[in-house]
Amino acid sequence: MKYRSFYIILFFGFIITACMSSKNLVIIGHRGAKGHLAENTLPSISKAIELGVDGIEIDIFKCASGELVVFHDKTLEKLTNSTGYIEELVLDSIRRIEVLNGYSIPTLEEVLDLINGRVFLNIELKGSATALKTDEVLQVYFEGEAWFPEKILISSFNWDELKIFRQINKEVPIAILTEDDPLDAIPIGLELKAKAINPDFKTLNSINVVKIHKAGFKVFPWTVNKIDNIAIMKSLGVDGIITDFPERISP
Repeated sequence: MKYRSFYIILFFGFIITACMSSKNLVIIGHRGAKGHLAENTLPSISKAIELGVDGIEIDIFKCASGELVVFHDKTLEKLTNSTGYIEELVLDSIRRIEVLNGYSIPTLEEVLDLINGRVFLNIELKGSATALKTDEVLQVYFEGEAWFPEKILISSFNWDELKIFRQINKEVPIAILTEDDPLDAIPIGLELKAKAINPDFKTLNSINVVKIHKAGFKVFPWTVNKIDNIAIMKSLGVDGIITDFPERISP
């Protein structure tokens, strides 16, 4: 009976800690609402906003004609009715490609227009040579009323591309993407005056989350979809969660 009471107290303690840790938890829709609609498409982004996200994460490539298009894979085979490398196609050709039977590949401008500053936008620099063009596009939107630097978060696994972006833009927040030991991202984070480190959630534990926070960064793990993993992330005290299913993360 004594041991049963101990485990009951331990269980409720875990739940209370998770709830307290999630009080100001930032919910970020992964590629829109990837768990519901075709990733990185305008309907998927609209769905994520409908589900109450605080931010949207998207991926961008620079296509052959110079525009920034929103897509995750280097090649088109997995999600579209076309083949080849997206960076080798001009925008007119990309416009004719169907994503998962009926959806289309949007440009960064179309995403910015759709969101219109209602939530923040995490732009992952997926392809090469995307930093300069991204800044160019953002500067145009910063002239309006809907968007300002704090509404954007630039992230990438390509830390050299992040360095290029920071050289030309000192205002827009940066997040260091990593799938390895997240502590290894701290030095580059400090160098670039980054806001956050975005690690693979499987690499996090109570020790490294504390160390990342002490270094001055927020922690936005990806991609957390299962209820039990969401609870674990909350208990660790992460600052936000990137997920395909935003509705699974209660405030």
